[in-house]
Amino acid sequence: MLREKLQKYKIILASGSPRRQQFFKDLDLDFEIRLKEIEEIYPPELKAVEITDYLAELKAKAFEGELKENEILVTSDTIVWHQNKALGKPKNAEEAFTMIKSMSNTTHEVITSVCFKTSDSSTLLHDITKVTFNDLSDEAILYYIENYKPYDKAGAYGIQEWFGFMAVAKVEGSYTNVMGLPTAKVYDFLTTLV
Repeated sequence: MLREKLQKYKIILASGSPRRQQFFKDLDLDFEIRLKEIEEIYPPELKAVEITDYLAELKAKAFEGELKENEILVTSDTIVWHQNKALGKPKNAEEAFTMIKSMSNTTHEVITSVCFKTSDSSTLLHDITKVTFNDLSDEAILYYIENYKPYDKAGAYGIQEWFGFMAVAKVEGSYTNVMGLPTAKVYDFLTTLV
């Protein structure tokens, strides 16, 4: 439906995330993938949504001056915000275990910011989903890390995997946001362009 309406635009997804790429396919959008290496470093005083807003915009700024008039660049960043700190992607099994263990039997926030950039404008939106974990045994956490190796995921877990089915007690807000993209908000924004 939206594909026809956006025919005069070229959508560029600047994300290497297989989940975000699949969402764009599942939303039935025509798009191309353009990637740039970005060092994802943000000022230490930033908190929660300020971090994801900053990083989504940082990724978009890398394309400054390169976009044609009909192109819409989409960049995105997701963090897990827990106990007043950002949990990014774990570097190793030990870090993954510490992250997941800290979220056991508590509620955390998954925050995603999305930046839509054209040759002459930039729009930022974000979404926050609250996720509550069950009380998790060390054995279950170790099994997950060993078998699913969640090193490419913020907060060291994928809600769409075995872990999500077993560990998640409650989700308040967008489920797809927890996977890395608030698809309904993205779709709604794109409909405002036509």
